[in-house]
Amino acid sequence: MSQRTRFRIEVEEGNGLWHDVRGADGQVLTFDDEASARAKLAELFPVIVQMEKYGGGKRTRVLRILVDEDDWPKRPPQQ
Repeated sequence: MSQRTRFRIEVEEGNGLWHDVRGADGQVLTFDDEASARAKLAELFPVIVQMEKYGGGKRTRVLRILVDEDDWPKRPPQQ
């Protein structure tokens, strides 16, 4: 069962909680490759991304979306 790896981006809002970055439609932004995810992150949060390079703390991240290969526990189909 070979599925392609996907990526998503998150930002820390300053209160210690990480949040998914969502598009205008309210859906979580997902990407087919890490480079695209990092480029969109830099486009949406240019100041924060640049600050991280100079010791401003880590406030953004790109995450790999893990694929549930064995489907355990069994879940009802999504509609």
